[in-house]
Amino acid sequence: MTKMARLLSFFIGLRYTRAKQDNRIISFISFSSIVGISLGVIVLIVVLSVMNGFEQGMRDRILSMIPHLTITGEGQRLEDWQREKSKLEIFPSVTALAPYIHKQMMLSKGDIAQGVSLYGVDPSLESNVSDIHRQMLQGSFDDLKQGQQGIILGVTLAKKLDISLGDRVMGLNPIVSNQAGQGLPELKQFKVVGIFKVDMQQYDSSYAYAHIADTAKVFNFADAVTGLRIKLDDPYQARDIAYFIYENSDTPYAIGDWTRENSNIFTAIKMQKTTMFLILMMIILVAVFNLVFTLSMIVHDKQADIAILRTLGLTPAQVMRIFMVQGSIIGLLGTLIGTTLGILLASNVENIVPLIEQMMDQHFISPEVYGISQVEAYVNYAEVALIAGTAFILALLATLYPAWKASKVQAAEALRYE
Repeated sequence: MTKMARLLSFFIGLRYTRAKQDNRIISFISFSSIVGISLGVIVLIVVLSVMNGFEQGMRDRILSMIPHLTITGEGQRLEDWQREKSKLEIFPSVTALAPYIHKQMMLSKGDIAQGVSLYGVDPSLESNVSDIHRQMLQGSFDDLKQGQQGIILGVTLAKKLDISLGDRVMGLNPIVSNQAGQGLPELKQFKVVGIFKVDMQQYDSSYAYAHIADTAKVFNFADAVTGLRIKLDDPYQARDIAYFIYENSDTPYAIGDWTRENSNIFTAIKMQKTTMFLILMMIILVAVFNLVFTLSMIVHDKQADIAILRTLGLTPAQVMRIFMVQGSIIGLLGTLIGTTLGILLASNVENIVPLIEQMMDQHFISPEVYGISQVEAYVNYAEVALIAGTAFILALLATLYPAWKASKVQAAEALRYE
């Protein structure tokens, strides 16, 4: 009997989802509630997916340019790096190491000058710890040959200096005189043998690469290097492995890991995602309040029906379930439609945004502001489940007050005016 009573409440609630033919306004408000919940879910899924794509794109671009760990010696110099490399190779999770020299210098061509971060690398070893060799727009990373003073520039840096492949650029290295303490610039000429594009402003506009042997001569490093770049089998364990190396090494290394060096970026993204989730959830809340209003009107519209059902033996709890079922169906439809369309839009945002940009003749993403030049999206299905679940629970909670009011309808009072 209890099961039959529940089924009866369900079917009556399902029937009440459609208003009477002569009361279209309630049908319209029910439809608007579904649309409101759907829009809220769609916007949340698309916005959070775009932010996930932005975060993942930033992470991939950063890891393509920088190592998981960097180890430097005292005074930013590491002597006998080959011996240190052999010692570090035995640590767990370390898959590759490469020496590097890092210095700030000025590059100029004609009247145009630009400060850069110059990295001296060994191309054969560097390709094991970073993906810069896969980011080449022109030329090849292997074109960095010892003794040829070759240099590879980011695409934005090359445009600023008005440089093309094969051009020559002047490098200015300030050297402090031991006697007068004056900055005396030393000039070195480089030949541009490659141009890379990471599609991240920070690197495309300020990074340059040269052969480590040529860089050592420019900066008087002799056989020393700035340090070692390390690749791990799991980049997300970088902080723990850095601590392990520090605790178990007999050399006083200064160890940096990519998570600490870029923590401000990912902390800001995480905070923005949380803020956007809370702000955009307000759209769903507005739709939920609309659902309360819708059910309240339906309860008023159905008072005579409720009174008849009560006289036929339905309990207040069964009447309450009828309107909870009705509100739940509206919430479920809105959530399912919003989730489906949200996933479809988020999965195709990389194709949709360029079309809109082309139609409006406007580029939405400025690389100078955002660091990247294209919109990417990544659908996190755990977040989608959270959004859908939250929307449906809010819709379910919205049914409680109108359903409770329906259960309090007095049969005699409702039928007196019919």
